[in-house]
Amino acid sequence: MLELTMASVSGADVGATAGMLMADAPSDPGAVLRVGRDASVCRLATPDDWLFVSRVHLEFLCGPEGTWHVSWLRGSQPDPSSEVLLTVGEYAQTIAYGGSVQLPRGGAGEIIIRDRTGPRSVNVGFYHEA
Repeated sequence: MLELTMASVSGADVGATAGMLMADAPSDPGAVLRVGRDASVCRLATPDDWLFVSRVHLEFLCGPEGTWHVSWLRGSQPDPSSEVLLTVGEYAQTIAYGGSVQLPRGGAGEIIIRDRTGPRSVNVGFYHEA
């Protein structure tokens, strides 16, 4: 099972959230959870006017052994207007535009989509059951 929580954060005050959303999916091969502006295909949808987030920005995909990967999907622009960071405890890793990383099994962390032009972010917490 992969559980996701998403908060949209704006302004210098980190506590100024625009709402909290939750989604989960069983760790079955081929299971998918998406984060982005297009609510018709994304289980976790950001505000429509947050253009630093692509229509479909992040895709969580369960592989054959029940392991989950997160991919930052390429959008229509050659250079993104955001940056994506994966944190697990003290460990932090940038996810490359168009790149993918495996989530730790039995672990929790956060994926942060930061607007490069202003103080806004989308914070996606995850918990991957062992």
